[in-house]
Amino acid sequence: MNWFFLTLGYSGLSPKAPGTMGTLVSLPLGMAILIYFDATTLFLAALLISVIAIKVINKYEEESGNHDDQRIVIDELAGMWFALSVAPATGVAIDEIMNLQNGFLIQSLLSFLLFRYFDITKPSIIGRIDKEVQGGVGVMGDDIIAGFAAGISSAALWQGWLYISSLSDSVSL
Repeated sequence: MNWFFLTLGYSGLSPKAPGTMGTLVSLPLGMAILIYFDATTLFLAALLISVIAIKVINKYEEESGNHDDQRIVIDELAGMWFALSVAPATGVAIDEIMNLQNGFLIQSLLSFLLFRYFDITKPSIIGRIDKEVQGGVGVMGDDIIAGFAAGISSAALWQGWLYISSLSDSVSL
């Protein structure tokens, strides 16, 4: 059961890019929670999973002696869900997902891309957490911070786009 949890339904066992596969599995699950529930539910679910994952990862690392096994991708789920709880932060009805004007799909995809960018490049504090913090907190911490950075960046880009669009609309009048 723990391996199923840590590898996010075995998506972390992908021979190529297990982190990206884990994030790809996490994206539609997070979007569904936003559609059927709300951002608070998604945030709290990510928080609960993070706390459980830290304990399970600590136990796994103690037994295996292996820190930050690349097959462990539950951290990608937490990071992606934190990003989604910040960026689109508003659910839409299922029939409005493809309406690009509400920003839900665009911000969700931007959050995915930015999360992968921050998770792979590990700039600033994300990299320091990855290198210096041991155990489950280290494994989860860099992805949680990368998720928040991705969500904030995605929301800022979307708001910037809306602002620029409104300026161009007012100029063309």
